[in-house]
Amino acid sequence: MTTIDPKEIKILSDILALVLEEHPGQSSTALETLRRRAKRNNTTGGAIKNLFQVLATNPSKAREASSASSRSRNSTRAKQQAASDTDTYRTQLQEMRESISRLDYKLKTVIAQNASLEHELDLTRQSRAELQSRIAGAELALSRKKRLIMTFVFLSGCVTGIVVIACALFIFPMMGHV
Repeated sequence: MTTIDPKEIKILSDILALVLEEHPGQSSTALETLRRRAKRNNTTGGAIKNLFQVLATNPSKAREASSASSRSRNSTRAKQQAASDTDTYRTQLQEMRESISRLDYKLKTVIAQNASLEHELDLTRQSRAELQSRIAGAELALSRKKRLIMTFVFLSGCVTGIVVIACALFIFPMMGHV
C-alpha cells in the first residue's frame, strides 16, 4: 500500500465535516473552499479516492502516518522557530548593546559639558560679585565727592553772602544813623 499524506487526511476531514453541516449555504461554501485548497495543494480526486480506500482497509496506518507526520512537522517548525528566535534575540541583543554604548558615550559627554558649564557659572558669579563690589565702591566714592562739593558750595555761598553784605555796608553806610 501507499503511504498516506497527512495533508490529504486533513482535506478529507475538512470536506466531511463541512459537507455534513446542516446549513446548505455553509456546506456549499465549504466545498468550494476545499476545491480551491485541493487545487492549490495539487490534490486530485484520485488521491482522495485512494485515501478512502486506505482508510477503509487500514485505519491504524492512517493514524500512525498522521501522528508521525504532524510530530515531525511540529518538531521541524519548533526547531526553525527556535533558530529564528535565537537569531532575532541575538540581533536585538547586539542592537541593545550598541544603543547602550551610544547612550553611555552621550551621558559622559553631557556630564563633561555639565561640569564645564558649572565652572563657567562659578566664574560668572565671581565676576558678578567683583563687579558689584566695584560698583558699590564707586558709588561710595561718588557720594563722598558729592558731599564734599555740596559742603564747598555751601561754604562758598556763605562766604560770598558775607562779602556782599560787608561791601554793601561799606559802600552804603547805614542810612538810618545819620
